[in-house]
Amino acid sequence: MDKNTQIELEAAAFRRLVSHLQKNTDVQNIDLMLLADFCRNCLAKWYLAEAVEQGVAMDYEQAREIIYGMPYNQWKDKYQTEATSEQLAAFERKQQAKSV
Repeated sequence: MDKNTQIELEAAAFRRLVSHLQKNTDVQNIDLMLLADFCRNCLAKWYLAEAVEQGVAMDYEQAREIIYGMPYNQWKDKYQTEATSEQLAAFERKQQAKSV
């Protein structure tokens, strides 16, 4: 496979992932962090880092809007639920295990 085709396929897969996350708003970021060790905010940070590396003017809020499909505060108000005590405890255990 040539490099351009690889890049096009990777970009298409990324767009599909972002679209999937935008459609599945019931999946909370804490769920993603517990299962996959990344969330929508992580994707936005990675997107921003690549933009900066490529010399594209962008800030974190702009990157989050690309990933969430709307301003983050709007998404948060509309879809984010309060993390349960069990989720928070599991997240803390996961963070502690990573630091060992």
